[in-house]
Amino acid sequence: MKKYDRYNFFKHTYCEFEHRLLDGLELKTHFKSKSGSSYFYTEDGVYRYSNHWGRVANCRWKIKGIETYQQQKYYVGFALWKDFFPLNSVDKVFYITVDLLRKKVQINKVSESVKTENYLYTIHAAFTKKKEIETVFKDVKWMQYYEVDTSILQQQIIDKILNSSKTLQEVKLELRQNNKVI
Repeated sequence: MKKYDRYNFFKHTYCEFEHRLLDGLELKTHFKSKSGSSYFYTEDGVYRYSNHWGRVANCRWKIKGIETYQQQKYYVGFALWKDFFPLNSVDKVFYITVDLLRKKVQINKVSESVKTENYLYTIHAAFTKKKEIETVFKDVKWMQYYEVDTSILQQQIIDKILNSSKTLQEVKLELRQNNKVI
């Protein structure tokens, strides 16, 4: 497994930063990007002070611990060097969790401390599946033609998307062909 540090963490990586408060943090900027993000390095990891998260240059960096994330608002995140993972299209090391009540979809990285029985995806497949599941939550008008509660149908469709290689379109087609709930 590749080791990351201050010299390579920004090259095609995936990471989930933990939200931190600025209160009492006195950090010396080691690097400031053209987009205005500031980076503070420690022996264990990196602090990032930024107003944009998600797709960052050639990386995918999320910030955890913020319920109502607002774009263009500055947040501080911290990540250990071991939290960075190569962003490639071959390793199936991501899984998806879905909160049906809150209609939230989250991509998670498999780690040594978290064992999962979930279906594993490459990062690109995980983002595709996430987008499809979010569509299932938003686009419910077509579901009214089935004689089942929308929330039950959503759950069944999401389960099918998560636990197979089928796309949302294939699941919908299967539903229509069978003219019944999955």
